[in-house]
Amino acid sequence: MNVKRIPLLLFMVIVESIAWSLASGAVPSDSQVTPLASTNIHNLFRAATNIFSGDSPEGQAAFAEIARLGVKTIISVDGGKPDVETARKFGLRYFHLPFGYDGVPTNRVDELVKAALTQAGAIYVHCHHGLHRGPAAVAVICEATAGWTTNQAVAWLKQAGTSPDYPGLYRSAVEFRRPTAEALERIANLPEVAKTSSVIDTMVAIDEEFDRLKAAQKAGWSKIPDQPALITPEHSATMLWEHFREMERADATAKHPDDYRGKLTDAVKSADQFRRLLREKKLDVAANDAAMQSVGRSCTACHKQYRN
Repeated sequence: MNVKRIPLLLFMVIVESIAWSLASGAVPSDSQVTPLASTNIHNLFRAATNIFSGDSPEGQAAFAEIARLGVKTIISVDGGKPDVETARKFGLRYFHLPFGYDGVPTNRVDELVKAALTQAGAIYVHCHHGLHRGPAAVAVICEATAGWTTNQAVAWLKQAGTSPDYPGLYRSAVEFRRPTAEALERIANLPEVAKTSSVIDTMVAIDEEFDRLKAAQKAGWSKIPDQPALITPEHSATMLWEHFREMERADATAKHPDDYRGKLTDAVKSADQFRRLLREKKLDVAANDAAMQSVGRSCTACHKQYRN
């Protein structure tokens, strides 16, 4: 999707407006968050006048409802491929700007703000369930365009149900810095469907979390040595679970046999049990060790048959 298609004069006006707003901080406050009832969309909110948040729309009824809200543009921050074809049937444009549960990267903040500032009509932002990454994207967009303070952004994340198990998402709201006009001008293309991380990249991320958890195991599960205080064993276990879930939802996974998908589902369940156990903070070393071994066995069972 090429944002250069905006008429030149209009684009220049937009850029000048952005530059003035970013330089002066003179963005009008629009902080009234309103939950909306819906049978087709979960966790639906009007976060600001022209910004809505919810889960990934499924089926024509969901897209029709989004269109009735006055939305013209949908921004997905989920890793899964968006349903661009159904969206088009309802006059909706997609931008696919995915990121992980560890926070919103600076370049992605710039792209989210660019998308929000240069599109006509209301915007609908979603991740998978509309609870964590989507609200984090809405937080930084509203800090840039709706005059939200840090406190308002954090309050929004709590209201939307964003888990404290993802401190990186909260950190993105707390440490938000408005993109410069120059940074926004440099962004020419926003993808309709992004090239997402490969299964290999996800495997690498899983291995990294296992390394952190092994270090926590050696420390008696009280902490992860040589990591910031926010990176706790339960946080790392939650990230491990999310990586498995992302892998389970990946398009490439659907092409594998039922046995492979079944083993991956087992890994998701084991990782979920493990992270729930750590969240109890009982420091039951034997139970934690056993739960981690269960996750490891799930990986080993799959690797024996399908790795490489």
